[in-house]
Amino acid sequence: MPPRGNKKKKAGYPTRSHKLRVILLPGGRSSAEQSDTDLLDDTASNVSSSSDLRSLTGEEGFPPPDAIDETEAQEDFEEKLRDQIDGTTQKSANGRKSCLAGLRQTFSRKVLPDFIDNRKVTITDCVERCLKKGKGEEQALAASVGSLLCVQLGSREGCEEIYNNLKPVMITIMNDKSAAATARAACAQALGLICFIAAGDMEEVVDIMGGLEKIFCVAYLKGDGTSPSHSPALQALHCAALSAWTLLLSIAPPSKVQEFVRTHLPKLPQLLQSDDVNMRIAAGEAIALLYELARVQDEDFLGQDLDSLCTRLKQLATESVKYIAKNDKRKQRSSFRDILRGVEEAEAPNDTVRFSVEEIYLDSWVKKRQYEAFKDSLGAGVNQHLQENELLRDIFSLGAPIDVAAYNKQNKISRFERHMYNSAAFKARTKVRSKQRDKRTVTA
Repeated sequence: MPPRGNKKKKAGYPTRSHKLRVILLPGGRSSAEQSDTDLLDDTASNVSSSSDLRSLTGEEGFPPPDAIDETEAQEDFEEKLRDQIDGTTQKSANGRKSCLAGLRQTFSRKVLPDFIDNRKVTITDCVERCLKKGKGEEQALAASVGSLLCVQLGSREGCEEIYNNLKPVMITIMNDKSAAATARAACAQALGLICFIAAGDMEEVVDIMGGLEKIFCVAYLKGDGTSPSHSPALQALHCAALSAWTLLLSIAPPSKVQEFVRTHLPKLPQLLQSDDVNMRIAAGEAIALLYELARVQDEDFLGQDLDSLCTRLKQLATESVKYIAKNDKRKQRSSFRDILRGVEEAEAPNDTVRFSVEEIYLDSWVKKRQYEAFKDSLGAGVNQHLQENELLRDIFSLGAPIDVAAYNKQNKISRFERHMYNSAAFKARTKVRSKQRDKRTVTA
């Protein structure tokens, strides 16, 4: 093996021994000469330093690199979104479902009112076409996209027109017993939400509530007092219809509330015997909301057979049977503890939702049902919409959107203040732990 120092050097490339001489030419120009053996590659490129500096600094009208990157990323994002909208018209059912799923994810996680407003007619036509010609999963996805379309636009002009176009199609699918139960449930949920957002008057709201009632009333007890037997998919449909009905109940006029209390409050406790934990919770929340609305008009309202109702609610709040999954039992107990306090003691829920630098207080069953409806529709994107979506900020009285960066800069504590806070917290922890150690020593 030859020694490393004997390796041949490639011809035509400069080495450390190459010398470069600079000769000044007339007129202030300069020229670089090399020795005869120093031949540079003809493909070397020339770089203009002045243009590079201007592009980096952003001077003389040149945007900085960060702005260019953000603009390109936004353009790429909008181009992909336009491709997904166009993809909902392709012949392949799997392709349409993939595009609808992409639109649902984007609409739920990002607030894009301006982009959608310019294309609302196109998107509405695509959703309507998928609802009419699609089946099962495609119809469910289209219904979700339709509801998110109204959430994005909020109170802007044209939202009511979207509702009027999608409403008859969703009602048809919801009432079609030959359609897939998943599609019917998605249409029931979407119908309640878009009616909540864009319905023109209260008569419209009451009509939709009547249609939803026809769906979940099938889950009431039979004439002999036994619970009807339904598949899990149908139980999910009944639960979705009841939840949508409860959402619209939160904005029903007072005159109709009295009628609903008189006609539905005696029947809804029957649904507490359902085999489905979600149906039991939905029924309990509907009962609590009816009691809350009734007590707004009459503080001493008790309803019919309050003692037996509270007994049943206590059983559900402490139920520990083995045939119920642990997660379902935990969810049921937590929900019915609040429901029992709402019915028995007229105590409103006291939940806090924190997002970014803000928070909202769910201090009534009305707010709780409305928040959960948007949370079910938006999923993980609900915090982003609470921060930026004007519709949600108006519903929950949050005011104008806050500039988070400016807020953090204004409220940022100094390094010294942070140090003093940490020191005080450390001293407090040390005192508490010392007392606990002393107690353990005495006990031993």
